[in-house]
Amino acid sequence: MANRCEITGKKPMTGNLVSHSMRHTKRRQMPNLQTKRVWVPEEGRFVKMKISTRAIKAISRNGASATIAKAKKKFAAAA
Repeated sequence: MANRCEITGKKPMTGNLVSHSMRHTKRRQMPNLQTKRVWVPEEGRFVKMKISTRAIKAISRNGASATIAKAKKKFAAAA
């Protein structure tokens, strides 16, 4: 399973770790992903999702169905 948020699309960032001697080595900054059970009222069931903490905050603020619908719309426009 990919290390990517199912709602926001967050994925690992890459960059350089720069030491005191200015040596550059590759590093990855991983997103803060949590596995959560989210209640979806339209389906009448819980859905297990791997989502970022920012997405958890958006779900608690706007509701699961609105946040998921917004994410589907955003990803459909990108594709």
